[in-house]
Amino acid sequence: MPQLKTRQLLIDIARLQFAKRGFDGTTMNDIAEASGKGRRTLYTYFKSKDEVYEAVINGELQRISSTFLAVARKQLSPIDKLVELIFAHLSLMKEAVERNGYLRAEFFRNIWQVESVRKKYDKKEHDIIQKTLEEGMEARIFDIDDLPLYTDIIQAAAKGLEVPYIYGRLGKGMDIKATRPIVAKILRRVLLKDVIYH
Repeated sequence: MPQLKTRQLLIDIARLQFAKRGFDGTTMNDIAEASGKGRRTLYTYFKSKDEVYEAVINGELQRISSTFLAVARKQLSPIDKLVELIFAHLSLMKEAVERNGYLRAEFFRNIWQVESVRKKYDKKEHDIIQKTLEEGMEARIFDIDDLPLYTDIIQAAAKGLEVPYIYGRLGKGMDIKATRPIVAKILRRVLLKDVIYH
């Protein structure tokens, strides 16, 4: 238990250092000094700065994943749940990037490193989206002929909206809250049976 607390303390301190100085501007020495634990302790838990950075990103994604799971458990119609899941995804990613200050730029610059850490969380998210689509199919309200493809497209669309959402460029001059009904409308047109097109 004390070992887990020490590791978590080092991760928390590292996140603050990365947020303040950026990845390139932070050294293992900075993290060790700020933690008050010393270099030997830091190197007991992490072999390199890259490993510490990965643990920081992992922690942020774990927070996102936990909240995403809570949304998945809500008693909502499948279509409303999908909209809620997409906006939870976007809001949580925005919050994670914004709360990390300087790390905001690093987050996007080191996108491939972030992506490699994201894989297991993306898998959980993929499963939740697929389960929600299955609920809609079982209730006979979704018209889906290729479940894996629809799941992939919805998840890819949510990920593709991250950067414009974070930078406030989703709908020129449009309030972010105003985008929710538009996303809901698009999903309804794509997924619901017996939609009348005008």
